[in-house]
Amino acid sequence: MSATTGFILAAALLVLAILAILLLPLWRAPRASSAIDRRQANLDIFRDQLGELERERSAGALAEADFEQAKTELQRRLLEEVQPEAVAQERTGGRKTALALLIAIPLAATAGYLILGKPEALDPLQTQARVSPQQIESMLGNLVEKLKANPDDSKGWVMLARSYKVLGRFAESAEAYSHGGALVDAEPVLLADYAEVLAQTQGGSFDGKPGQLIARALKIDPDEPQALFLAGTAASERKDFSAVAEYWGRLLPQLEPGSEEAETLAAAVTKAREIAAQMNEKTGIKEGSVKLSKEAAARKESISGEVTISGKVASQARPDDLLFVFARAEEGSRMPLAVMRTRVADLPLTFRFDDSMVLPGGKKISEFRTVSLEARVAKAGKAQSSSGDLFGSIKGIKPGSKNNKLVIDQVQP
Repeated sequence: MSATTGFILAAALLVLAILAILLLPLWRAPRASSAIDRRQANLDIFRDQLGELERERSAGALAEADFEQAKTELQRRLLEEVQPEAVAQERTGGRKTALALLIAIPLAATAGYLILGKPEALDPLQTQARVSPQQIESMLGNLVEKLKANPDDSKGWVMLARSYKVLGRFAESAEAYSHGGALVDAEPVLLADYAEVLAQTQGGSFDGKPGQLIARALKIDPDEPQALFLAGTAASERKDFSAVAEYWGRLLPQLEPGSEEAETLAAAVTKAREIAAQMNEKTGIKEGSVKLSKEAAARKESISGEVTISGKVASQARPDDLLFVFARAEEGSRMPLAVMRTRVADLPLTFRFDDSMVLPGGKKISEFRTVSLEARVAKAGKAQSSSGDLFGSIKGIKPGSKNNKLVIDQVQP
């Protein structure tokens, strides 16, 4: 059964149901046999009562005036008895009216819809929005004309830029973004998008201005996902695989754990680190005593301890919730110096941070007089803090200190 046929049948049944409710009172007829028997009995009683009155008048027991009054009362009662018959005739006429309406109303509704409505709209294929390329061009042309009349409309330029990007018209998209002004400059998402379309106009290269736009976006928001991804792509273009691992490693905690995207990106980070290590070996970086001395120095400046969770918030954490442990500088940038990523199920957790674990491009822990430590149960599954996270922190930790006790005992407002 087609959708059109189904709609027509459903509409017809609905009309019939409504007509049945509305016309039922007109259709009902009196119960003829019982009504006739009752009226006949009442007429017989009337005749007997009238004969009795006439006999009493003839015998002189009933005055003429009383006789007329009693007779009038009997006649009134007789009229009341005959009235249902007229009602029955009226209901018979009501049946005819009901039958006429039952036929006329659906026919009138159908005719009215065929004349005034759009029967083709019953076809689902006709109701689907179809925007032709000509309509799209017309809408873009209208927007361009409005922007010519009002060139300071930054939101309009951004809308135009995004529209061109969807259509694959990257040069026009980049040109529109260039008119975005302060709106684009203040939004890391727009800066990253601008960098992407501009790179497309350069054959996919992020050299020059696209790279500058990405750097500006990350300066505003170091965790902006698109900017981090593009920064890693640009680093790969430069064959700086340590930077690839650093940028994509910062993006990884923002993806849903266990998702296909997270697994793919994690594999890419691992591969980038492997390539970076191989490249370091090929450049003749020697191991031996130099490496051992560096490792010894790193261990000497390491910070270690244990992370636990307080009983007052433990019930709010699930075993599979993500757990991050950060080492941060107490002044300046909030970017972590080093990060550990695990699960609540691993608590209590022994941790250790040293210079070998710092994020690529970041400063070493040994360069700071003191650092702060933070453990965070990320309820939203992201490294950046969000409402409902469970966390704990300690400050003033000197490089080389051990047995630090980091307790998760607070809830992020």
